Formats: sequence, structure tokens, C-alpha cells
Amino acid sequence: MEYLEFEQPIKELMDQYQACALVGEESGVDVKLACSQIETKIAEKKQEIYGNLTPWQTVQLSRHPDRPYTLDFIQGIADKGSFLELHGDRSFADDKAMVGGLATIDGNSVMLIGTQKGRTTKERQQRRFGMPNPEGYRKALRLMKLAEKFQIPVVTFLDTPGAYPGLEAEERGQGEAIARNIFEMVQLKTPILTYVIGEGASGGALGIGVGNKVFMLQYTWYSVIAPESCSSILWRNWDHKEDAAGALKLTPKDMLKNKIIDGIIDEPLGGAQYNPSEAYMNVKHSILREIQILKSKSVKELVHERQEKFIQMGEWKG
Repeated sequence: MEYLEFEQPIKELMDQYQACALVGEESGVDVKLACSQIETKIAEKKQEIYGNLTPWQTVQLSRHPDRPYTLDFIQGIADKGSFLELHGDRSFADDKAMVGGLATIDGNSVMLIGTQKGRTTKERQQRRFGMPNPEGYRKALRLMKLAEKFQIPVVTFLDTPGAYPGLEAEERGQGEAIARNIFEMVQLKTPILTYVIGEGASGGALGIGVGNKVFMLQYTWYSVIAPESCSSILWRNWDHKEDAAGALKLTPKDMLKNKIIDGIIDEPLGGAQYNPSEAYMNVKHSILREIQILKSKSVKELVHERQEKFIQMGEWKG
């Protein structure tokens, strides 16, 4: 387990606990009481740290290297062996930063789509750190249209620092691809559920984020721009990224208060990396619950409610 800078007090206690357990194992001395006391301190320190996170610390947790990614969630949520990944946009290429395919969740057919980061250096390069090219968004749209044809609910997972900003992406119509997805998603004649499972940045996230219901996991963020980018625009450097994170109101609590999202999914204390299975189950229960609710609505209601949801976000009274 890797520890972020503000998690160092927890790491120190964990090291003490492991040393205590090792002494007991090697010497045969009963150290259960001492280890138990350290465990209590660890629990208290976690409550203290994770119960008082700053917006910037929340951003850091969303990027934790041990945090589960889209494919991890898919494998943890879908029925065993049911996920069939589909590739390509039928126009240019298969974008590895965008993954998707058909699966069943407790027997319910769904189309699962999401941005995917990499674990190893090679995989990070292949997936461009979860930043899709235009063909990624076009692949996602192809899968959504396939789901619409067979009246299968769509579930999207957002975990991206933004769309890929490279020259080749712009040459192939990055802006048009994202705009087309938004245009098509507000009219899609099947239920759409969206979950922010890590970073939800800019149009890169919104390109697959137009859902009837939008949820954020507890230690994630969702914003029009990343704090570092905001800081570089306003202050010409990254030194004020913490100030930017606070000003952007990007935490789940802020998003819920501002009626941008519909709910917050609980995570294990400190993040999904501590207990991925618990995080998967929480998301799975939400998906099954919401699918049943949305399936009871007519196509006209689904489309109208989705459109109104996003139209209302632009209302402002001076």
C-alpha cells in the first residue's frame, strides 16, 4: 500500500503495528494488548484524517495509485465471466483509454463504458493516463447506440484528467466528438447511469457523463477543469492548486449541494483501495436499484427528465 503525504501518520502507525506483530511472532511473547492499542490508534487517526479532508486532499485520494479503475469495477460488479469487451469506433482505431462492452449484473443486461487508466508504465502510455482520443468517444457512442437498439441500460464510469490534448486528437475532431456524444446522449432512448469513480475532469468526463442519474464515489472530484490547470490559468503556475481546488467546489458534497449530482456512494474509510470489494458492492447495489426505477419510466420520460436535469444546471438568478 502506498501512502500519500498527508497519510504519513497512518503509515507510521502501520509500521509500528507490523513491528509489534513481528516481535510477538519471533519471540513468542504475548503482544496482543500492545498490538490492539496500536490498532485503536490507527482507527482513530484514520477518522481524524479522512473525516477532515481538504478539497485538494480529496483530489489526491482520487488519484491514489492503488485505487481501482474502471475495468476493476466492471470485474467486481458484473456477473462472473459475463463481460464481453467490444472494440473500435468502426472509423479509425480502437482507443485503449476508453473501454466498454456488454455484461450482466445479477442477470440484468447492461452496457458498461468508462475511461481506463494504466497500472504499469507501458500500459499508462497505451491508455494515455485515461485521456481518450476522438475515436474513444466515437467508440463509446457506438456502444450506446447498440444498447439503445436493444433497450439495454447504459452505465458509464468516469475517471479521467480530461480528453487527450495532443495535436492528432485535435486533427481528428476532439471537440466535435465530445459535442456529438453530449448531443446524442441527451436523446438516447434507454436509461443512462453515470458514476464518477476517480477524476471527473472537463469535457473529457462529460463526453460520457450525461446520465439520467449521476453519482460520485465519496473520495472523487468532478469539475470543468483540474485544479492544476485552473491555477496555471489564473496564477500562471501550479503553486495555487490547493486554492483552486477549494474555489472550484469539486468535492462530492459540493456537487450534491449544488444539485449537479444525485447522490454520493460510500467508500471504505480512506478510499476504495482499502477494501475494493466493499466499494464494488456499494456501486452494484446502486446500479441495480436505479435500473429498476428507470425501467419503470417510458422512453419519453427518460429523455425528457435527462434533458431537464442538465438544462436546469445552467439556470442562474442574479
